[in-house]
Amino acid sequence: MTTHEPENAQSHADDWTRQWVTSTADYSIFLITPAGKVASWNPGGTAIEGYRPDEIMGEHFSVLYTEDDRRNRVPDALMESVRRLGRHDTEGWRRRMDGSTFWASVVTTALRSPQGEFLGAVQVVRDVSENRRAHEAVIESERRFRLLVQGVTDYAIFMLSPDGYVTNWNNGARRIKGYSEQEIVGSHFSRFYTPEDVAAGLPQRGLETAVREGRFEAEGRRVRHDGTTFWAHVVIDAIREDDGTLVGFAKITRDVTERRQANELLEQTQAALLQAQKMEAIGKLTGGVAHDFNNVLQVLRGNLELLENRHRRDVWSGERLAHAIDAVERGAKLASQLLAFGRRQALRPVVVNLAAMVRGMDSMLARALGETISVETVVAAGLWNTLADTHQMENVLLNLAINARDAMPTGGRLTLELANAMLDDRYVRPLSDVPPGQYVMLGVTDTGTGMTPDVVERAFDPFFTTKPEGQGTGLGLSMAYGFVKQSGGHIRIYSEVGHGTTVRIYLPRSMEVAVEPLTRHDHAVMIGGKETILVVEDDARVQSTVVDMLTNLGYSVLKADDAQQALTVIRSGVHIDVLFTDVVMPGTLRSPEMARQAALLLPHLKILFTSGYTQNAIVHGGRLDPGVELLSKPYSQEELAYKLRYIIGTPGDTVSTAPGRSDTAQADAAPRMARALRVLVVEDDVASLDAVCEILQMLGHDAAKAGNATQAMERLRHDRFDVLLTDLNLPGTSGIELAQQAVAAHPDLHVVFASGDELPDDLPLGFP
Repeated sequence: MTTHEPENAQSHADDWTRQWVTSTADYSIFLITPAGKVASWNPGGTAIEGYRPDEIMGEHFSVLYTEDDRRNRVPDALMESVRRLGRHDTEGWRRRMDGSTFWASVVTTALRSPQGEFLGAVQVVRDVSENRRAHEAVIESERRFRLLVQGVTDYAIFMLSPDGYVTNWNNGARRIKGYSEQEIVGSHFSRFYTPEDVAAGLPQRGLETAVREGRFEAEGRRVRHDGTTFWAHVVIDAIREDDGTLVGFAKITRDVTERRQANELLEQTQAALLQAQKMEAIGKLTGGVAHDFNNVLQVLRGNLELLENRHRRDVWSGERLAHAIDAVERGAKLASQLLAFGRRQALRPVVVNLAAMVRGMDSMLARALGETISVETVVAAGLWNTLADTHQMENVLLNLAINARDAMPTGGRLTLELANAMLDDRYVRPLSDVPPGQYVMLGVTDTGTGMTPDVVERAFDPFFTTKPEGQGTGLGLSMAYGFVKQSGGHIRIYSEVGHGTTVRIYLPRSMEVAVEPLTRHDHAVMIGGKETILVVEDDARVQSTVVDMLTNLGYSVLKADDAQQALTVIRSGVHIDVLFTDVVMPGTLRSPEMARQAALLLPHLKILFTSGYTQNAIVHGGRLDPGVELLSKPYSQEELAYKLRYIIGTPGDTVSTAPGRSDTAQADAAPRMARALRVLVVEDDVASLDAVCEILQMLGHDAAKAGNATQAMERLRHDRFDVLLTDLNLPGTSGIELAQQAVAAHPDLHVVFASGDELPDDLPLGFP
């Protein structure tokens, strides 16, 4: 038995090998005859290469290769190598039965007889496609990483040795820092720092921090190859082996100069926006206050002037009344400044050359500034025109000059400079309400005490002043700010303590030809007339005062409480020469729309607006609408008289204001000033209806009553009326609908609306 044990062991080993070959599916293992024919086939061959034994046995093994390999005689070369060397190990593409390919690891071993005769070969094939894909993925990843690093141009990415010397360099580093790879590799990275940072040891501290904490990150100034600097964001990462050995550093630098500038600009813009929002909020508040304040002042001024006319012979009373009127004047100026700051003025801009305006103020400025202050005016050649309200512009310049005078108590020099200016995109970027473009610049510079930065920041705030108590309201610069903004311009203050202050005003350039502004000449006497004026005013005290002022001027006066009542009066057919209406009134029908409808109903009608606050009803884009005449509250009887004659366009009658004029003379003149009218008054409030009719009868007119639209139409069918005076808000049919029906039936009927409501802008009446 012992003599046969090696043979039995070999036999068992051969059996186990055959069993493994015939059962394994992980490897394709088959015999190849010397002629290259497949002589055996295992399950692995079927699983990997797709052939069943009956489909491949007897076929030349070259069918398992790709067409390119067969064309290049790769199988023949393989068999030749196996014959000669006994073994061939390779990887390459193999072809499955279905035509698909896979990447294979192929080991081919020669089979020889004991005598060395070549009996064929055994080929072992393994599908290693996944391994190849993983390997290729790694290679591709490395390739792409190199391309990525080299392709990045927004970041400087480079490696440093443990000592801080540059070992490689990407295109971004070349673009940002200006060095080529040949110029910088081998240099110490500290050359990118400013001399001050190098002296302070900043580069070395960055490396030490990265070694200690694994990472260093900072921002600061860095130096380019050409010597210029930029603001950089820098990250240094320590690179270590698996065992912790420091290999070097990866350094990433980004040029964040633009971002830093953008952040600074954003901060400036946010500050400017907050300032603009603050000024807008204060402006709305002051505008509303000024409106009510001006109504109060109008009642005071009108009644004071009426009393002054009656008590002229009483010297004591006359003096007290004059003092009271002066106080009203100061209040009116204060309200005007509030409105200017709130950008609620009714501007009447004209195309003007500011050089002519400034020269025309020489004598005025000389009187205001005194002898201790010299004035120098510098006008650039070819000064452009601008669009501005010259009267308000003169007030602004005068206020700035007085501020400069107060800042130079011991004397000094005031320089007025006029020049053309271009505000570019960069300058206006933080200014949300200033468009870029061409401007005319007016600069006012003094050699006074100057202002601290915190004072400059608050200089435009209303009621803020550094002057002693009683020497300033704090509204001069506020008024200038509001006027400039309302005119579409820009204003800025430059100041330094002890070196003076410069205020620069920029107004948009106008391409039109400058016109000579109209000048008003003061009248020695007041001029009245015989015309009929319809007063529309919701404030009963203001209304009563205005009616008395107009009556004393000789006019025949009708009145309405709101726009609806005014249209009713106008549509009644009564003759009306002038519509004198407040701009801002309560109610659905707004005064401008009422005036538009009135003008359609009565083409000859002259319209004069009055208001303490226009609320953009007749002011758009900071200026009065074309053709609109406005008398701002509070106004004097003389201003009212002048404005009426101006819009009527005829000389009018002289109104005596002599202290000796008797009440009898005034009474005798009253019938001559009035013309009796037939007035239909429509008002659902009985008390108001009785009061209006009583006033009309006191004025010498014939008044008829109606409590609603139905009663009014009934009266119109049976009687003839000159005027329909109706409330806008009536039960059932509104005053507007009533007026439309009445005018349709009686085209000559004049309509006066009276209402406490505000008149909408877009209300279609369908008649003049």
